[in-house]
Amino acid sequence: MTKDVNRLSWIVPSILGIAFFGVTMQVLLAEGLMQFWFNHVANLAGNQVWFDLLIAVSISFYLIVPRARAVGMKPLPWGIAVFATASVALLPMVARLLWLEKRR
Repeated sequence: MTKDVNRLSWIVPSILGIAFFGVTMQVLLAEGLMQFWFNHVANLAGNQVWFDLLIAVSISFYLIVPRARAVGMKPLPWGIAVFATASVALLPMVARLLWLEKRR
């Protein structure tokens, strides 16, 4: 049972990534790209959320990169995507990493 769960661990970040991408696209279509910026610079609470997001994504990417390199993933394209879109690209990166690790 545990072996099956570990073998399928990439599915959870995949599903979350697809769902979050869908929600993000809905927001983009309804509000526009600039609304993301306005939300983060409107007040101190928005600034705090922005810095929290930057710190969390940076730490996550930093911790993932060595494992990603070990399975042959190239960090540069993923890094550009992650720092441009945060969790929209981070979730698929984690899913791909887990999938490649399980194939080994």
